[in-house]
Amino acid sequence: MLLVPGGFHVDTKASGAFGEKKPQIIAHAHTSLNFTVFDCKWIPCSAKFVCLGNFPRGTGVVQIHELQHGELQLVKELEKPKPIKCGTFGASSLQTRHIATGDFDGNLNIWNLEAADVPVYSVKAHKEIVNSIDGVGGLGIGEGAPEIVTGSRDGTVKVWDPRQRDSPVANMEPMEGETKRDCWTVAFGHAFNQEDRCVCAGYDNGDVKLFDLRNMSVRWETNIKNGVCCVEFDRKDINMNKLVATSLEGRFHVFDMRTQHPTKGFASVSEKAHKSTIWQVKHLPQNRDVFMTTGGAGNLHLWKYEYPAQRSEKDSEGVAGGVAGSLSLLQNVTLATQPIASLDWSPDKQGLCVCSAFDQSVRVLIVTKLNTV
Repeated sequence: MLLVPGGFHVDTKASGAFGEKKPQIIAHAHTSLNFTVFDCKWIPCSAKFVCLGNFPRGTGVVQIHELQHGELQLVKELEKPKPIKCGTFGASSLQTRHIATGDFDGNLNIWNLEAADVPVYSVKAHKEIVNSIDGVGGLGIGEGAPEIVTGSRDGTVKVWDPRQRDSPVANMEPMEGETKRDCWTVAFGHAFNQEDRCVCAGYDNGDVKLFDLRNMSVRWETNIKNGVCCVEFDRKDINMNKLVATSLEGRFHVFDMRTQHPTKGFASVSEKAHKSTIWQVKHLPQNRDVFMTTGGAGNLHLWKYEYPAQRSEKDSEGVAGGVAGSLSLLQNVTLATQPIASLDWSPDKQGLCVCSAFDQSVRVLIVTKLNTV
């Protein structure tokens, strides 16, 4: 165990010695906040990031911080009527860089951070809290219309086009007689042309559902036996390649999404990585086979997915199915005593990321030597 700048520990069992060409996770800047932060996102094409959360008095907060000469400077603070749970820039253009947020009252709002007194778009999206949000079609990522997907405690998953007011363009809700499950996480994928697009959703009972938006149907579903905290495709703008789903009990699953067997579904590999909840997974924008998981014990694990020699094979009946790859742990660190609830890689600078923990702090980290993995 070695101490590195920033006062946290690196597990040398994962990294070997510092002389080896393994990535290192270095604390670059840190600041304490006066509110609970639920999500943080880099503002594209900038050295700024947004923190979203709630003040102790029960109102929402949007804070913008800027990285200047190795230190974090508070640029702007905005107080909102309701606590804010999640946000995304994914449906915005690089010119406007508007952030879409979901709050505790079920509202979907889109904010112009330059003039954020009133949202540029607002809709009562759900009856209960918006747990998760994702965007596609913006920032030059993914073909097709700019769309936002929201998942809520009310059990529904809805897709919104900000150019259309009031009603969602798609609404995935429990069928009559089905038990309403709390949707904890949503993610876009398969947006590689103008026609195709899908949404993956994870629920409190371990269900993972893949919705085909072109055919408005459930393409595939499985259960990972524990509440699904986060799902993410390795990239949104390609033919489906890999999907990672994390869970409450410290295990995550990587599904190979290229070949779907008619009865067995998608091949997968799983790893028991953390001793507690895996709150988030985020793929490195510049290398879709590298991703970070964040843990309930205040730790981060950096992983790499290794593809098998062949990605599909035929069974005894001649039906093609996928072949799962393998996982290698590149590095892990312990940053905090509280869960790390959010993490976001910089889309512009490889290895730069921001994360927030429930100790009311936000940290900017640098992950080195990613070109060598």
